[in-house]
Amino acid sequence: ITEFLKWLNKADRKATTQSRVISGIRAFYKYLLLENMISKNPTELLETPRLGRHLPDVLSVEDIDRLLSAIDLSLPEGHRNRTMIETLYSCGLRVSELVNLKISDLFFDTGFVRVTGKGNKQRLIPIGSIAIKYISIYKNEIRIHVKVQKGFEDFLFLNRRGKKLTTVMVFIIIKNLVQKIGLKKHVSPHTFRHSFATHLVENGADLRSVQEMLGHESITTTEIYTHLD
Repeated sequence: ITEFLKWLNKADRKATTQSRVISGIRAFYKYLLLENMISKNPTELLETPRLGRHLPDVLSVEDIDRLLSAIDLSLPEGHRNRTMIETLYSCGLRVSELVNLKISDLFFDTGFVRVTGKGNKQRLIPIGSIAIKYISIYKNEIRIHVKVQKGFEDFLFLNRRGKKLTTVMVFIIIKNLVQKIGLKKHVSPHTFRHSFATHLVENGADLRSVQEMLGHESITTTEIYTHLD
């Protein structure tokens, strides 16, 4: 096994490829051990190569303003899409958290939204006044004209058929906006989450607070945003 890994390293395979191969070898020997075909696992002490942390693409405030300005607010979907992006950026939500956001999760009197994240863990996130303004307009002036399907009454963001938006639809909406303004960056819904955290750290927010707002299990995940300072 050691000789094979040496060969893999000399063959100039990327660290991610080597790590994946080692993971496969470990799984194979674990299976052999479970099937009682071997009595000892020779891969227990195998070390995987160190993987560098990938720095995410981040949008500037100007990029976000350009994207928002490109939305056609004369259409009902335009108001919804603007509200979605304002909410994504204002709260640093995952796309799954955005599409599952409920009207009963909005606490505008105290300036917070309740979000259900990974593992059904709930957290409270402060929301900015601009996002509150657009959510209020969408909820009170646009959404009320949608015929809501049974079971989707409490979901904030709805499609034309009165059901909650899918994550795929959010990806498509953002992709079309990026193409519309000719932005040469890889932008997904998660990019707004990265931008939210990045701008907070840039403006002096402490990492522990950012961790809580993002809903990260470990602060080491949040530490990627210190690449700015």
